[in-house]
Amino acid sequence: MKGKGYVLITGASKGIGKELANIFARHLYSLILVARSEELLQQMKQEFESKFSIDVKIFVYDLSDSEQAIGLFDEIKKQNLKVDILINNAGFGMYGEFLEIDEKSEQQMIHLNIETLTLLSKLFGREMAKNGGGKILNVASTAAFQPGPGMAVYYATKAYVLSFSEAISYELRPLGIQVSTLCPGPTDTEFHDRAGTRKSVIMQKLNMDAETCASIAYRQFMKGKRLIIPGLMNKIGVFSTRFMPRPWLLWVVYQFMKQKK
Repeated sequence: MKGKGYVLITGASKGIGKELANIFARHLYSLILVARSEELLQQMKQEFESKFSIDVKIFVYDLSDSEQAIGLFDEIKKQNLKVDILINNAGFGMYGEFLEIDEKSEQQMIHLNIETLTLLSKLFGREMAKNGGGKILNVASTAAFQPGPGMAVYYATKAYVLSFSEAISYELRPLGIQVSTLCPGPTDTEFHDRAGTRKSVIMQKLNMDAETCASIAYRQFMKGKRLIIPGLMNKIGVFSTRFMPRPWLLWVVYQFMKQKK
């Protein structure tokens, strides 16, 4: 089988992760796909290997458990797989008032969105440094640019991802490692079914399909862009947060997060 190198994608079975896997496969990169659904991963493996004659490795892990994230890294090392590109895409959110959201689910979200992303960036970043370079794409959100009443913890996790990724981008650049941050706006994926935001005002007014989002992300990432915000309306929204008084901003975000009747 042929391939340009291995791209590791977490949260690869659905949404933006799946569309990114499709694009990298079409460009003849070998893939390491990670998700919780073995059935969906097997379908992708069969399709990509048949269509593109690339090597596709699949790993079934629940990365909301940091021990499983370490296990993933150890297994990839054990199989002598060299990861050239890491895409930390796995993550989820939950809609609701802070005091009413189940704390165990919230802790899982923090572990996945923050702890696992940080851990995999460090572990594979070290390997890339030894190998002379590589690329990391961390998936944040336009939620990273403002507080989010109604999804307070989720918005905070994405603010962490953006701040962390921009900082290590500066640190790792001299080592030949590119770190980019993808900040999609509302995107039509299964994320919103799990988060409970499918009927939110923002999803009704501002949403992009996953294929378009992934296509923009791929082009800009491979050109070396450090901050990727797909779509003009998303860029305008992010830009406007810089000038809006904080109390107004909180009110606007809360109104957008409300569920349509």
